[in-house]
Amino acid sequence: MKKFLVGIAVASAVALALTGCSGSGSTAGGSAKVITVGFAQTGSESGWRAANTQSMKDAFSTENGFKLIFNAADNKPENQIAAVHSFINQGVDAIVIAAVVTTGWDDVLKEAKDANIPVILEDRTIDADPSLYASWIGDDFKQEGVTAGAWAAKTLGTTATSMVVLEGTTGSAPAIDRATGFGSAIKGTQIKTLDSQTGNFTRADGKTVMEGFLQKYGKSINLLFAQNDDMGLGALDAIKSAGLTPGKDIQIVAIDGTKDGLTALSQGDFNYVVECNPLLGEQVATVVKDVIAGKKVDKAYTAKDGAFDKDQATAALPTRKY
Repeated sequence: MKKFLVGIAVASAVALALTGCSGSGSTAGGSAKVITVGFAQTGSESGWRAANTQSMKDAFSTENGFKLIFNAADNKPENQIAAVHSFINQGVDAIVIAAVVTTGWDDVLKEAKDANIPVILEDRTIDADPSLYASWIGDDFKQEGVTAGAWAAKTLGTTATSMVVLEGTTGSAPAIDRATGFGSAIKGTQIKTLDSQTGNFTRADGKTVMEGFLQKYGKSINLLFAQNDDMGLGALDAIKSAGLTPGKDIQIVAIDGTKDGLTALSQGDFNYVVECNPLLGEQVATVVKDVIAGKKVDKAYTAKDGAFDKDQATAALPTRKY
């Protein structure tokens, strides 16, 4: 794409107009260079993901000097790999990936490296050779799990507590790291895990899996750990349909901090919510520009996350952006 853009810059006024008029660099003719970025998103599985996608689209706008080629993989790793192959074939200037799963990335990232196309990871981490990507920008999933687990340990850990877990997408970084963090925080407490199954980070699957938990374990469930708000919100319907009161009969701790999640918390349906900030677009765009310009960037940038009880959620809701 870099060679292609140079050719456009000297070809004709019509072709030049196709590249746009703003960007981070300049061509020999004095016109600004547009940075073409391919963004491989996981899908549209949750309110968090919708906010993350919008943040990226806002940051990688024409006004900011970018041409964004967006692809959502419907949470299918094979779709995402195919999208990255397509970006490479199109000759984009940079590729941004929010990986569906952590594994299986080495070959396509080597292909990008051979094509001199830098790769920046957004939101999720991967298990590939770190030399194959320039930087990662996201949240500390393990710490989110630790924070959620610490609340559970403090609140319920000294009495016999039976917990069920709604896991995120199997093999994804947040599902793995949040489970690890939560598990470390409740170690040595009286919290026992009855069952743990994936709800794929979706509200519908969260409801379905919770219905199964309730059919199997009934009123013996005291605690639900939902690895994201949407699964927890889906579980609310199942809990209420079973004649139980969420937040009382079954206490709920979730991760994300979306408006819907904080609303459930403020209404007493959830008991505690740990934040995972989805508004990463601006920082990702800055890193992309720096990488393209040959500037040194850090290997990792971690967003700042908070946590909420009922009163804090109520106070935060009027100005919540997602």
